Amino acid sequence: MVYAGKALFLRHRNEEEVVGELAKANIQISPREVSLLGRKFIIYLAIAHQQATPNITADMQSRGGYICHLDATCEGSDPLLMSSIDSLSDIVLGNVKLPAEDAEHVMAFLERIKKDFGIPLALVHDMAKGILKAVATVFPGVPDFICHFHFLRDIGKDILGADYDILRKRLSHHRISAKLRRLAKGLKSDIDHHPELIQAMHSGIQEAALPSDRLEFVPLISVYTSIQWALRGKDEGHGYGFPFDRPHLAFAERLRRLEAQVEELKDIHLRGQWRDNRPYFKLHIALKPIMQDKALWKAVADIEEHITVFEKLRCAMRIAPTTGRRGLNDQAETCHIRTIEGRVKNFRDSLICSKNYSQNRALKKMVEQIDMYWEKLFADPICVATPTGTLLIQPQRTNNILEQFFRSLKRANRRRTGNATTSRMLRTILAETPLIRNLNNRHYMKLLLHEKASLEELFAKIQIDVFRAAFREAQVAPEKVPSNLKPIIAMPDFPEKLVQMIKKATA
Repeated sequence: MVYAGKALFLRHRNEEEVVGELAKANIQISPREVSLLGRKFIIYLAIAHQQATPNITADMQSRGGYICHLDATCEGSDPLLMSSIDSLSDIVLGNVKLPAEDAEHVMAFLERIKKDFGIPLALVHDMAKGILKAVATVFPGVPDFICHFHFLRDIGKDILGADYDILRKRLSHHRISAKLRRLAKGLKSDIDHHPELIQAMHSGIQEAALPSDRLEFVPLISVYTSIQWALRGKDEGHGYGFPFDRPHLAFAERLRRLEAQVEELKDIHLRGQWRDNRPYFKLHIALKPIMQDKALWKAVADIEEHITVFEKLRCAMRIAPTTGRRGLNDQAETCHIRTIEGRVKNFRDSLICSKNYSQNRALKKMVEQIDMYWEKLFADPICVATPTGTLLIQPQRTNNILEQFFRSLKRANRRRTGNATTSRMLRTILAETPLIRNLNNRHYMKLLLHEKASLEELFAKIQIDVFRAAFREAQVAPEKVPSNLKPIIAMPDFPEKLVQMIKKATA
């Protein structure tokens, strides 16, 4: 069981691969049995984790306490998987599957964390209303901080989101990517007959000189290369996601530059032959509808105006740097919190003093958001008394520790199952599966084993009745809608059938 569990969840092997590995050791087992062993492994680990809670709590208290990072991942209408991690010890504390991220359900989870590990030094989470209310109820008076990355992302979505949606929909309406790829495909077939053109173009760009013996092919290779350059704009970004990365805007801006390029070149006849320039005219025709789309370009103008403001706040908060290469793995620039607070205050004051502030709803909304969460954004180091003396602990400015964790969980699921979506994983995964992350933490393993030599020995000490009860409880998955009702609500004529059924019963 332990071998299968580690293979599935630490090495991310699928059931068939584990069957093959065990077969080499003369152990015959089916993929279904491997899957069952994996689920049993998670239950045993969860029980052992619960039994080790006093040791974990005592260890955390000896180092001053713990900082509770809280977040959830979900997809569509599937249950949420919520986890809590202590950023000081890097230990997953607890997990739960919830039908919704409302205060009532989150409170129950936090009460469990409180009972097991005591009151945290501080909490760090996103701006979800359910979490905010639950934290205030369960941990009143405990320092409560908003993740800077989530805060900035939400503000960016507020001021850029509506216009960006228009831009995305207008680009999709024109099907411009498909048109450009189709045009490029036709040009590529001609280029394939003259492979030397690619090197000629490369040399020409480097030396700013046209290949004099290939003038008739210059429009062909120019348009093909320009199309590929424009399409490349859709890949721009640093891995932070919207609103930090704006690939559709980059694509639209490249299309505008591409059109300007075509306007300059389409009437230049290098050999005096207008037919040579047919690729330019084909590209011009493909771009014409989108260049005449007033709604699209108004959205672009509004986005560019608001980006200027958003980037100033981004710079002030020293978060998600434009020069960063770590994407969502970025832990935020190390900087004194009071320095960041002062920079944000200066930014806020500059907005209020701007000429068009009173008429600009976006700027007002930004100031409202900053004011609403001010106390939860800027935390002084927490002074903690420990057996070895007083410690100053600075909470992390981001909740990326959990964002990274959820992404790694999804990647592992894709490797193991081949399923690119997380919907099925969230429906079928046992809630305590994230405890697997702790097995890579040596200090945690020492606390968990508590003088036992191995997981096998530890699990063998767990009473079978305790395991069976936990296994039964783990099979209960929260659903927003009971599964046996889903076929009924999928019926187009459900209201009529309901009325007919009730009338028949009362006839």
